[in-house]
Amino acid sequence: MGFLKTAEEVLSELNVNSSSGLSNEEVATRLEKYGPNKLKGKSKKSLLSLFISQLKDMLIYVLLGAAVITVVIQEYVDAVIIVMVVLLNAIIGVIQEYKAEKAIEALQKMTTPKAVVRRGGEVQEINSENLVPGDIVILDAGRYVPADLRLIQSANLQIEESALTGESVPSDKNSDAVFENPKMSIGDKSNMAFMSTLVTYSRGEGVVIATAAETEIGKIAKILDEYSDEMTPLQKRLEELGKTLGFIAVGICALIFVIALFQKRDLFEMFLTAISLAVAAIPEGLAAIVAIVLALGVTRMSKINAIVRKLPAVEALGSVNIVCSDKTGTLTQNKMTVVKHYTLNNLRDVPAKGSGFEASQDERELIKTFVLCSDASYKDGQGTGDPTEIALVVLGERYGISKDEINGQNKRVAEKPFDSGRKLMSTLNEEGSSYRVHTKGAIDNILKICTSVLSDGKAVPLTDEIRTEFLRVAEEMSDNALRVLGAAYKDTEGIIRPDEMENGLTLLGFVGMIDPPRLEVKDSIREAVMAGITPVMITGDHKSTAFAIAKELGIATSAEQCLTGEEIDGLSDEEFSKAINRYRVFARVSPEHKVKIVKAFKAQGNIVSMTGDGVNDASSLKYADIGVAMGITGTDVAKGASDMILTDDNFTTIVHAIEEGRNIYNNIKKSVIFLLSCNMGEVITILFSILFSWQIPLIPTQILWINLITDSLPAIALGVDPGDKDVMRQKPRSPKESFFAKGAGLRAVIGGTLIGMLTLAAFYFGLNEQGYSPGAQDIPGNAIAYARTMAFVVLAASQLFYSFTMRNNVKSIFKIGLFSNGFLVIAIAAGFFLQLAVISIPPLANAFKVVNLSVVDWGMVIAFSLVPLFVNEVIKLYKRTVK
Repeated sequence: MGFLKTAEEVLSELNVNSSSGLSNEEVATRLEKYGPNKLKGKSKKSLLSLFISQLKDMLIYVLLGAAVITVVIQEYVDAVIIVMVVLLNAIIGVIQEYKAEKAIEALQKMTTPKAVVRRGGEVQEINSENLVPGDIVILDAGRYVPADLRLIQSANLQIEESALTGESVPSDKNSDAVFENPKMSIGDKSNMAFMSTLVTYSRGEGVVIATAAETEIGKIAKILDEYSDEMTPLQKRLEELGKTLGFIAVGICALIFVIALFQKRDLFEMFLTAISLAVAAIPEGLAAIVAIVLALGVTRMSKINAIVRKLPAVEALGSVNIVCSDKTGTLTQNKMTVVKHYTLNNLRDVPAKGSGFEASQDERELIKTFVLCSDASYKDGQGTGDPTEIALVVLGERYGISKDEINGQNKRVAEKPFDSGRKLMSTLNEEGSSYRVHTKGAIDNILKICTSVLSDGKAVPLTDEIRTEFLRVAEEMSDNALRVLGAAYKDTEGIIRPDEMENGLTLLGFVGMIDPPRLEVKDSIREAVMAGITPVMITGDHKSTAFAIAKELGIATSAEQCLTGEEIDGLSDEEFSKAINRYRVFARVSPEHKVKIVKAFKAQGNIVSMTGDGVNDASSLKYADIGVAMGITGTDVAKGASDMILTDDNFTTIVHAIEEGRNIYNNIKKSVIFLLSCNMGEVITILFSILFSWQIPLIPTQILWINLITDSLPAIALGVDPGDKDVMRQKPRSPKESFFAKGAGLRAVIGGTLIGMLTLAAFYFGLNEQGYSPGAQDIPGNAIAYARTMAFVVLAASQLFYSFTMRNNVKSIFKIGLFSNGFLVIAIAAGFFLQLAVISIPPLANAFKVVNLSVVDWGMVIAFSLVPLFVNEVIKLYKRTVK
């Protein structure tokens, strides 16, 4: 709370003399007490711990349990297949997450390695890790601030704090300022300098009041360190599905034993049957398929400039309904730009693009003064210096007034530097055989020192009416969140002293500048709103500036939709959470506010995305359901804390990523419903055969083959389906929406029932052809093998055909294109080829206990297999008709 006290009070509390600094003995004592000025993070996860964390999943537990049981009953092939599935799933997860959790390391790298301090009466440069509270630190232009300081001297000091506050303009510092509000935002604490910010102008001194974790940037590190990852909606659903399937498997096993007791069957035989049913109930390939589909989705997203760092982030992105975005550098270009200029009775807009513009004589004089009265440079598209001055130099370049050229013609011979008290800067330059004073600064202060105004190349008296008109136009610019900067000049015969420069000047005019919105963002926001997504701006900038940008982009329509950090502090967490949906712009906020905003939105049941690029965004990126960092302008801290990185820094990319995320989730849902339909068919086949006292139509190895090979290939192909073109016309999916919502559960039941009943029918016809009924005793092995082969083929083929109709729950397979998903066509063809191979190749046929079928029976099993596809297409036709 050093900003609430005078510099003298802070020095007294820290027991240090600013003229001599701390002694070496006192430094050693304090270093031992406070520790090094270095941020600490969590210990890195090893590859082994990452691998183990991938196994902490209910579905994986069920699979491992099944593997143990198959080993006990000596079904080693089944055990190996199940374990391979588990390993594949874990390896994919490890590869994707290996580069995660680098946020704290990036924060450590940002701290400057050297600091200039005064110790024992001498100025010396030390490693910044050795700084302690009470050290006197000397700051100058171009140097990073090594710790949090209470300034004790500041000569026109300016510090660029955009990475911490979001403001693109350097902050003026004043060591004499003392504040009373303990909750004021970081950007308003003009008597403070914060760790890892950059000194851009002049020099100053400060006393260290906080180091390491106690600094503002350290607090961000602590928030990141304390954060624990939450499961995304997909992870939660798969966890619930795994538990449900586990309980179903146990329940089915228990039911079979009860039935076996009533039917007086052999209990060991029923135990093997129970294992078959448990295997049938659990889609062994589900975990691996979901991981593969997500990984393939990540590859697709990288092609649209969105790099996903964590697999589950893909589906969470698809359900996002709130996009919180930092203003500076994300919605705006992060560079001050002159957009308007005004000379007497002549207000003009500066075109957004291009150069070589024509200017009147008065306008050229205005721009010339701004360029000559600036210390910034601009070469090859890169600016160096204060952002405001860079904007003025760029303005000159666009009007054909080159900084280097005009400086050569009008050499600077004297100057009066900028002063935060005067809010003016003046230079004296050669002008032919005489000299000219060029002054720029706040328009109010410029008007006070002017006696005339330039009009059509001539100086005329500055009347009260003209003065009022200048102020009116300037106020209009300010109301539109433009930063107004005025310019004036006067000619002199010789070199004059600095204190003689700023009086009796001729007013030239002023410019209005702003950090403008990115050109493509407005359309992206409109598309997002159409898709049911609410964009929200969060910034450290002033309320008026933030609202002006938000209004221009279509984020906010009224000033009542804006809230400041100070106003947030005036609300309790409960009050803020209830009111959060009313607001679209949050201004003058700290990193803690950003986290509070994200939490409040999440508390209202929203799926929240936070985009940003600065250090100040890192903690909120972590807390959001999806943290999106900028790849070009983004700091390493922001990238390390994010779930996804936009490689082109384009807000438009996030809209495309949301579209891709929605399609990927829909594809995962297709795969899951398809697999569950297939498994339900298997369960019905086994369970009903027991209820009817039939022979078991399928053995465990056959069921595992179908689960892991035959239906896994179409499931993966469904996972890379091109997707629905109308997906962005739909509202975001509710995070509580079940996998089985919107008729998906009914489709799974109908499909599974048909597949199961048709498999039983094939088994029945197969035995009947051999002269046996399914309930008969002592049926020869070759007859059972033949009937099981028919059931095996119908089960596999019906699932392969059924995958075609799973691509869309309303549109017909002909509407979406029978061959528009080439991967699915290949998967189905491969499935049939492998099924034929199992039946035709003797070693495989012996392993799976199957035989060749007659041509007539092949016709029958294909006809049976087409029924679920046909029925589902008829249901879709009915839905389209009644819609």
